[in-house]
Amino acid sequence: MRVLSGIKPTGKLTLGNYIGALKNFAKYQNENEVFIFIADLHALTLPIDPEELRNNIKLITAFYLAAGLDPEKVTIFKQSDVSAHAELNCILQNYLYMGELNRMTQFKEKSQTMDNNAIGLGLFTYPVLMASDILLYEANKVPVGEDQVQHVEITRDLVNRFNNRYGKILVMPEPEIAKVGKRIMSLSEPTKKMSKSENDKGDIFLIDDLSVIRKKIMSAVTDSGSEIKVDIENKPGITNLLTIYAALKDISLEAAELEFKDARYGDFKKAVAETVINIIGPFQERARKVIESGEVDRVLNEGAIKAAKVANITLHKVQKAVGLK
Repeated sequence: MRVLSGIKPTGKLTLGNYIGALKNFAKYQNENEVFIFIADLHALTLPIDPEELRNNIKLITAFYLAAGLDPEKVTIFKQSDVSAHAELNCILQNYLYMGELNRMTQFKEKSQTMDNNAIGLGLFTYPVLMASDILLYEANKVPVGEDQVQHVEITRDLVNRFNNRYGKILVMPEPEIAKVGKRIMSLSEPTKKMSKSENDKGDIFLIDDLSVIRKKIMSAVTDSGSEIKVDIENKPGITNLLTIYAALKDISLEAAELEFKDARYGDFKKAVAETVINIIGPFQERARKVIESGEVDRVLNEGAIKAAKVANITLHKVQKAVGLK
């Protein structure tokens, strides 16, 4: 099986990014051919400071390695280092339609507060580039968060449309979502997803000091009751903390709920905080050592060479199919 996933280097990565993506990447590498990239071209769809972008790229690469990805087993690369992404995007944008792209939930959410004259074309055509990312590597499995499933689905529509016209050229991908922890919410507003935007004291960032992480968890919103149980409608804060605990412990929500059925809120929060700190603390230390070692540039350079060899084969097949070769 070929597995592909990536993270956009914008904002500060959160505990939600760790649970939903980073934590799971390494489990694929022993039995699959894995491509993990940094989606830096996607980062340009909204304004970003160039130096911030450069720093984020290095930090995410370090996070990949700190999460246990082995560059000898996994191809880790930067999207912009493989020109086939932009070239295939240029072709495939002719096979997805404006009506389809208009219906993309992420585009609606991100553009609704923007002036139409300030919305870049890249934000609108984001799903086309994402489809190119996936299809270049003939990925069978695409681990994504819930908010990206719609983009994988439109990629599947594109595969059907393209293959019906030109023959079996593109490989059909399947989205994969984590069973536990697929959506980690803000600790202060548990009805909202934890965000990289830095606007919320309820967001735990992977670069936060451990004392700050502890304080945020101990200050997390709960409710007026005393029962610790999974109840998204009536106990979203407790449910979110149980989800974080279960995901980091690799147990079911039911098991986490049972573990704390007789606990008080304060003791429950302490247990969640200790679990987060015991995992994120060593993770931060490993990432720091990676950055200090200078390994980031070498890993990205070698990864780009390996990725380009695979990507160019798919690009050539598509070019030939449509008559460009």
